[in-house]
Amino acid sequence: MTEGSSWGRLPPFKKAPLPPMPGMLRALGPGVVFMALAQGSGELIFWPYTIAKYGLTFLFLLIPACLLQFPVIYEIGRYTLLTGESIFQGFIRLNRTFAFVLWILMTLSFLWFGAFAVAGGTSIAALTDFPAGWSRREQTLFWAYATMALFLSAILLSKVIYKLIEGFMWGVAIFTLVGLIWASANAEVLRALPAFAKGLVIPEWPMPRPWDSADATKLLTAITFAGLGGFWTLFYSYWLRDKGSGMAHYAGRLTGPITGKSEALPESGSLPSNDEGLAHVKGWHRFLFWDIGIGVIGNMITTLLTCLLAYALLFPKGLLPQGYEIAVVQSRFFEASWGGWGRIFFLVIAAAFLSDTWLATVDAVARTHADCVYGFFPKSHRVPYRKWYLFFLLLLTVITGVTVQMNEPGTLILISAVIGFVGTVIYSVALILLNHVYLPRHLPSAAKPGILSLVLISISCVAYFILAILYVLTVLKLI
Repeated sequence: MTEGSSWGRLPPFKKAPLPPMPGMLRALGPGVVFMALAQGSGELIFWPYTIAKYGLTFLFLLIPACLLQFPVIYEIGRYTLLTGESIFQGFIRLNRTFAFVLWILMTLSFLWFGAFAVAGGTSIAALTDFPAGWSRREQTLFWAYATMALFLSAILLSKVIYKLIEGFMWGVAIFTLVGLIWASANAEVLRALPAFAKGLVIPEWPMPRPWDSADATKLLTAITFAGLGGFWTLFYSYWLRDKGSGMAHYAGRLTGPITGKSEALPESGSLPSNDEGLAHVKGWHRFLFWDIGIGVIGNMITTLLTCLLAYALLFPKGLLPQGYEIAVVQSRFFEASWGGWGRIFFLVIAAAFLSDTWLATVDAVARTHADCVYGFFPKSHRVPYRKWYLFFLLLLTVITGVTVQMNEPGTLILISAVIGFVGTVIYSVALILLNHVYLPRHLPSAAKPGILSLVLISISCVAYFILAILYVLTVLKLI
């Protein structure tokens, strides 16, 4: 890209052989990051809240909501797999004005993601009751800031940042899943299992309590963020890129600003050349299916378990996880059933998969901002990509440190969720235009998408559009 290039004009694609896929176990990883990151909002906050308040009325929506994200994530992954570029670079190629507006919308959405560190802080504060003598809100904020400082230090000191993220997320995902299965092996929970299983197919009617229109946003968030949802879903592209999947093999890795050795990222993506490398296309698509499947199905299982616990332990008592007690409410029932160790165990689980959301999000958002600056503004290339990443990493840490003071975590997460949902409706349509209209003109025939993937992503787009209409009508109290 030359100095005289206009804003948002990316250089032409290069050509290179599509690398062979390594062993499946070696290639997997981005889907696990997806799974662990997704465990931070809908799984512990909004789905348990919905089930605790309305019983099994809305449970039948959970599995479709999780599966609805699969085609969207697949299309995001497909672009990076076949070009080595981030999805935002793809949007810039599609239409730079659209991409710029989407970037602004994403920026607004992530002003409040520090609330997830606060949500994790509710667990640690309840677990330690430290600092002694402080109010629960003050203790929660203390642990939120401590969590941010710890994770920021880990990023700055890591040699390859993605390896830090993936390794930590593997641990969180496995620990959380095993812990929730163990926690569900409770006589009280097992007694509720038959009714819960029935509720997955047949909604409970009439509703056990009157519908509160103020819960429309919470229900929308629960459905849309049953996986990651919103702009979080786009981050899958960046994890694939740093993993070196497909054509991202030719991209550099983002290294830690302090100890890592700097590697230059390419100014343009690479397309598969029309040679023997195209034999690897099916292998990479198979990897994409299984990697995303791990993220979506694994996340669905953890969400089902938290909903089962909410139905068995919270719903009969009418207690709702919200405010600065998001994780604490659930822990009380573990204490009643398992004793003090049960309470401690649940709080540790909650702290793990709430706090890790800040780690993965601050890294991914900083990557996206650095990526967009490089993509939109040619003169930004005078500053190394890694320095832009460091600038946004520190800026986001400061911003989220300020915004967590504004309100309780649930409210802040809802604000981010609504903005993110608007983005989902918009970029889902853009994915169709990008992968099924724009990109095929540049691809060899063996790498072009099939009709089934177009049908599936179209179904997701229509579903999100209908959800948007229902949400607006509900907020306006027209239904």
